[in-house]
Amino acid sequence: MAIWNKNDQAYLQGNKTLFEAFMLADKDGNIINSFGIASNIPISAGLVDGYGHINKFGASAGDIASGTIWDGNGVGNDDDVVYPYPANSVVAVASTSNAGAAVLVNGLDASYNEVSETINIGATGVTVFSRIFRARMVDTNNDADVSLTMGGTEAARIIADKAQTLMAVYTVPAGKTAYLIKAQMGSDKAATNASLKYSLMARDTAVGNIFQIKGISYAAGGQNVIVEYPVPLKFTEKTDIRVDVLAPNGGQTCSATFDLILVDNE
Repeated sequence: MAIWNKNDQAYLQGNKTLFEAFMLADKDGNIINSFGIASNIPISAGLVDGYGHINKFGASAGDIASGTIWDGNGVGNDDDVVYPYPANSVVAVASTSNAGAAVLVNGLDASYNEVSETINIGATGVTVFSRIFRARMVDTNNDADVSLTMGGTEAARIIADKAQTLMAVYTVPAGKTAYLIKAQMGSDKAATNASLKYSLMARDTAVGNIFQIKGISYAAGGQNVIVEYPVPLKFTEKTDIRVDVLAPNGGQTCSATFDLILVDNE
């Protein structure tokens, strides 16, 4: 690459130094704006080879005192459910309504590769899942809660009339690295002189079975807290990520959202 000397207003002569220039391009070779939100639009549109985006959003089914923010927490008298991570298993889908309706299940197989399967309510699938991180109704609304179990343990729930799971839970697929760029947490009602504690938890399953804290945020009841990462947090393949909460004064209905950029490993 030629070097321009602004003082002499001429190119340097005889310079043998090599320089590299890095640019992000879409799959057609078009240079992408690599600054700000605009740089992420081609990724969302699927135009950048090797890059993808995951938006995980979760909420409790009702008031919770603690545990993971997902719609399996806050059901009935259970208000402190930490996401259970069931053992590898096929998925059974059950509900008191909409028998035979199709449910699309997204997650990872036993090797942590991305997998999906459509299973009718009242039936059991044939694909072995290691993780479920999303499920949705395919062609009809659900008039009652839909429960998805693995080996008898609930791994996902679709609340009545929501038609999709609400899970602030994700696991990085094999062959990919995830970069966390933003998180938002909140609750539904004010609490006098008390704040909620939100914990970003992660476990690298390739290393061990222990969850570690990756960030703590506090917000008053009824308010949101937004955390942005100008330098994204990096999570390697097969890492479990979830958002937990500790809520005072009898609990709150809580929500959490986080955005990840997925990059294929070389």
